[in-house]
Amino acid sequence: MEHTYALDLEWKGNRGSGTSGYRDYARDVVLRAAGKPALEGSADPTFRGDASRWNPEELLVAALAQCHLLSYLHMAVTHGVVVTSYADSPVGTMAQEGIGGHFTRVLLRPVVTVADESQVEVALRIHREAGEACFIASSVNFPVEHEPTVHVAP
Repeated sequence: MEHTYALDLEWKGNRGSGTSGYRDYARDVVLRAAGKPALEGSADPTFRGDASRWNPEELLVAALAQCHLLSYLHMAVTHGVVVTSYADSPVGTMAQEGIGGHFTRVLLRPVVTVADESQVEVALRIHREAGEACFIASSVNFPVEHEPTVHVAP
């Protein structure tokens, strides 16, 4: 089965003279998809972007974290683990080489709360399965690692 994902991207950075010089234009973009709020994007501030807007590198890390979460919740149901909360603070590392670069690693640090002490071991183990099931993680050419923590609900 094949799935297609479409959106619209519009550059909003013409300050009047277009790309007449490297410092003469903003890196601002707007991403739109049917039925969703617009997402304001830019470059990383290191590359003359607007720090108040999402940059592509952050969006890639966010996509990996969200995909892992959704895959994990599915695995939890499959294995009878009752998850009552889930939060993550992922970190991506990129190496710049000249004008280009590449991600070298993304570390997911999910903090999961489960309903019962007897579910902790399985809750930790199924992160590997979730990582294998995540479509985004299986599409990148760098490691997506996991440092999970599991708590038991009071």
